[in-house]
Amino acid sequence: MGDHKEQPLRVGAAVRRRRRALELTLAVVAERSGLSVPFLSQIENERARPSQSSLEKVADALRTTAVELLAAADPACSVDVVRADDTDPECRSRARSLVRGHHQMHAQEFTGDHDAGREFQFRNDQLMYVADGAVEIEAEGRAYRLGRGDTLYLTGGVRHRWRATVPETRVVVVAVAEHIEAVRDRPRA
Repeated sequence: MGDHKEQPLRVGAAVRRRRRALELTLAVVAERSGLSVPFLSQIENERARPSQSSLEKVADALRTTAVELLAAADPACSVDVVRADDTDPECRSRARSLVRGHHQMHAQEFTGDHDAGREFQFRNDQLMYVADGAVEIEAEGRAYRLGRGDTLYLTGGVRHRWRATVPETRVVVVAVAEHIEAVRDRPRA
């Protein structure tokens, strides 16, 4: 009762729009992502639904993020419920989007192992909250250890990487959407 009618996200059109905007062929995206041309074609034509891992590979190949592709895939809703079991069963690390649609804010929850070698850099600000467990985060040449209940705020443009140091760690990442032009405070005269 009161839930938004849940429908699977259709990310194919967003992938196609992004690929065409960059003037890339399916073959180039396949080479960059390590995925096959037929599979990418199936994604674009909504005949295949990519796993979170595959979507991240496609997003990297298209110089964007999985969150942005998902945001562009689903029309905005004024109210939307994301259930606790909305995870990708194929992934060793479980990632789920906590906000669906094209909004000013995006949030994802990561549970379990995480690719510590993958570096992130977002255009806008983000907040990382450790719901359970512990993580190590490397940002701006410094290492930070965060435990349950701790947060780390990163301004836009900061390169960072992180890894869980305790099994079944849960991290919530909330970020200003990439399509929002962040306004920086101007120095006062």
